[in-house]
Amino acid sequence: MAGKKIVCPDCEGIEIASVDRRRFLTGVAAAAASTSALTVFATPRLMAAPTPESAAETAVKGLYEALTDEQRKEICFDWDYKHKRWGLLRTHVSNNWNITDKMIDSDFYTKKQRDIINDIFSGVFNPEWQKKIKKQLHDDSGGDFGHNLSCAIFGKPGDKFEFVMTGRHLTIRADGHSESHVALGGPIFHGHQASDVGGLKEKVHHPGNIFWHQALLASKVYGMLDRDQQAKALVEARPKEAAVGFHGEEKEAKYPGIALKDFNADQKKGIQAVLDSLLEPYRKEDQEEVQECLKKQGGLEACYLAFYKDGNLSDEGGEWDNWRLEGPSFVWYFRGEPHVHIWINVADDPTVALNA
Repeated sequence: MAGKKIVCPDCEGIEIASVDRRRFLTGVAAAAASTSALTVFATPRLMAAPTPESAAETAVKGLYEALTDEQRKEICFDWDYKHKRWGLLRTHVSNNWNITDKMIDSDFYTKKQRDIINDIFSGVFNPEWQKKIKKQLHDDSGGDFGHNLSCAIFGKPGDKFEFVMTGRHLTIRADGHSESHVALGGPIFHGHQASDVGGLKEKVHHPGNIFWHQALLASKVYGMLDRDQQAKALVEARPKEAAVGFHGEEKEAKYPGIALKDFNADQKKGIQAVLDSLLEPYRKEDQEEVQECLKKQGGLEACYLAFYKDGNLSDEGGEWDNWRLEGPSFVWYFRGEPHVHIWINVADDPTVALNA
């Protein structure tokens, strides 16, 4: 295992998936620029999504073919492989973990294979965000790309498959739409600790944090609300941060915060700007798939926005560190204290289960 092991008391310690002699499988251009702010208060249209021929998925196929049989024993799993602790392993999400014990920057991979893995990584992000995400990885793991990062392939390219990359403050996926009901390949995770004032706490206003502008946009929406609306939007205590399973079509009381259906036109424009910012880091196919999943379950009008009183780093008012945008099968949870964690889970079907 190359480099140091990151131990974060706020996060889980890095954990390694066991792959003891199990039965293994036998068997690029950069993504387009960000999407053009499609409103999700509109009527659904046909689904847009990644395909097996998308840049990242093409690179996954190239990686699979470049692996030796011995390498496949270590990082390739059957589609429905279940881990003794985490269950269906390809669906697991966490804030600080390794899906295998083979680090991307280690001698386990050849230079060519590491280059292909970099192509997969680049393929799932908006080109304008690739350097930003690598900055986050460097800040949080203390090394260049691949340091304390691991990956796995489930299934086999050409059939159902999914590539998963994990590390501290990162879980991302590429599956060519093998799972037809979920966006982004399944639940994903981001984080960033760009500064430190002790106790893993970032400075107020999160200087240098690549995601903080998203919270500022959400805080701007809060400022657009009248007093009664703000009272509805404010929630005393944050939920357990990994609790990002879907409520589905339950009673309104199950959702924290204020119903977006009650927003006026300007407020709706404000929350649309938030959503556009949330989607900006990803390739166009994933942006569009998230938007189409959201539309299919009722759009932003079926969602709620909550701001949490506890854990706010700023006492000056106007900035909210912790907030959540949620609908029947849409959860985007921004937890900004003590440092930024972002939990994302989106599907077009509220009955899709999360194995977190």
